[in-house]
Amino acid sequence: MTEQPKTLLPKRIRNRHLFLVDAASLVAAPVIAFAVRFEDFGWIGQNLRLVLPYVLIAGLVRLAVLYNFGMYRRLWRHASIGELKQILVAGVAAAFFSALIGLWLLPVSQITPNRVPFSVVFIDALLTTAAIALPRLLARTMRPRSRRRRLAGAPARTALIVGAGDTAKLVAKELIANQNLGFEPIGFVDDDRTKHNHMLLGLPILGPLSAIKSIVGEHGVSELIIAMPSAHGDVVRKVVRAGLDCGIPTLTVPSLPELISAKTNGTRLREVEIQDLLRREPVETDLAAVAELATGETVLITGAGGSIGAELCRQIARLAPARIVLLGHGENSIFDILHELKFDFPDVAILPVIADVRDRKRIAATFALHKPHAVFHAAAHKHVPLMEENVIEAITNNVFGTLNVVDAALEAGCEHFVFISTDKAVRPTSVMGATKRIAELIVQRAAMKHDRNFVSVRFGNVLGSRGSVVPTFLRQIRAGGPVTVTHPEMQRYFMTIPEAVQLVLQAGALGRGGEVFLLDMGEPIRIVDIATDLIRLSGLAVGTDIEIKFTGMRPGEKLYEEMFFSAENVLTTDHPKVLRARNGILPDGVMRRIESLVDAAGAEHPDEELRQLLRNLVPDFHPHPTPPMAPAEGETKEVAALRA
Repeated sequence: MTEQPKTLLPKRIRNRHLFLVDAASLVAAPVIAFAVRFEDFGWIGQNLRLVLPYVLIAGLVRLAVLYNFGMYRRLWRHASIGELKQILVAGVAAAFFSALIGLWLLPVSQITPNRVPFSVVFIDALLTTAAIALPRLLARTMRPRSRRRRLAGAPARTALIVGAGDTAKLVAKELIANQNLGFEPIGFVDDDRTKHNHMLLGLPILGPLSAIKSIVGEHGVSELIIAMPSAHGDVVRKVVRAGLDCGIPTLTVPSLPELISAKTNGTRLREVEIQDLLRREPVETDLAAVAELATGETVLITGAGGSIGAELCRQIARLAPARIVLLGHGENSIFDILHELKFDFPDVAILPVIADVRDRKRIAATFALHKPHAVFHAAAHKHVPLMEENVIEAITNNVFGTLNVVDAALEAGCEHFVFISTDKAVRPTSVMGATKRIAELIVQRAAMKHDRNFVSVRFGNVLGSRGSVVPTFLRQIRAGGPVTVTHPEMQRYFMTIPEAVQLVLQAGALGRGGEVFLLDMGEPIRIVDIATDLIRLSGLAVGTDIEIKFTGMRPGEKLYEEMFFSAENVLTTDHPKVLRARNGILPDGVMRRIESLVDAAGAEHPDEELRQLLRNLVPDFHPHPTPPMAPAEGETKEVAALRA
């Protein structure tokens, strides 16, 4: 075993070099102070009885003060304003004790013939504080430069940072300190005019975002970095398109919903994704109200392995529930989310239940065993064209499954129930939309009849969810195209998964029973625009590298989605992103007709008969005729050329 080198210094003194420098400085500072005061170093030799006791005793006491202030237990190369304050406080404390020693203790105890002059104590205090601060500040400022010299031969990509706020400062600091990342920031751009022509971390703020192209050409920028996690999608699109026009890539820090939902920090860079181009104002969730649904309670989530269900599990786990019951039919997806939650939230009991919501006895037994305080019902068949070909599956899963879960929740005394619905339930043109509308009626009836806080939440397409348009387009781009779009005028509302789940939780907290909550998703977006942006983000050109092919609308689809019926009474809520709609009184015999529909599906009646039963329950259910492929207003040149 190799013998460790011995040292006279305590083990807790990690910055031993600083300890030795301070010790020398605490001897030199008072000597210099005496020399300055009396303008003669020879005077010191003639008055050693006064000088030596003060230098030695005050020096030892000040070393002890610095040690107790933690001046040798800090990583000074990462020092910030907080450490500078600590240096000043330690310097003041050391000056106080040295003044006490020189002006009172030494003469009173007759160690010295008289007191130390006030001017010597004052000069000594200034010199000591400067001597303490200087090596520590040098450790902070010299480290990045020395590292840069060591890696001077390594190629670095010149980067322009978009934004000049706190996040941009963190990003620039990390890029400067960690040269292994391979970036050399040359400055910032920001639309705040008051910041222009100023310096941040020694780097210039070069101008507004509109000047990106000229700055890239002038400074030879090879990468753009968006350091604005709360930037609106319009701003992100503007920067990305500027980068694409200049032929350089764009990186970004995570958006605020992503920071909330993911285990990441604000300085971790990634490529710009389609979600970034659709950013809206950040969602502010009333966590206190949402916490009442889950903190210390049992929460059950159906469809827990799906995109929305899994994100519900993650966000609810952060609210410290007593337990989360993961109910799902697919064992692989439940296995994945189970182990993720157990690793990330070891203090929360996670209970997996593999069950089909259509199994009435199994669902009832599960609810009776766990008696959940709150239920989030996300299990459903959601793909419109598939359900047009599988009407029985749509009815048994979306209608009968919801009926089973609602009845089991009522029987188990559940206080809160949130059903995840869709904008396709409004004036539905598809079997899937009609079954979701009937499921809303089931939840509304339970709330009204039993006076429970059972609500439904409607939103549109969720980016990144299984089978959604973005993963499909990316798969087609990787295969070399074509990217298939059904119609040039087709529009949809879009949300990110974390954003959707935050608003679902908020709606659950706002509910009083029987309402349908509508989530504000901004303006609808054309599907062809998403396809075009994805192709360009992949570094390809529309029409040249990847073709966009229009295939015609599929059964059950419509061009535009709506969020509520004209007959619904839509009201605002305390949350600016959430609207509340109250449906009218349920028609007589609605449950009898729902049961007839379920029985007919269970008996595998013909699809046309089942569709007629759906129309009886949802009079607004009727398929849209396929519209002609008319030119879309504001259509991109690339797409117009393709269609021509």
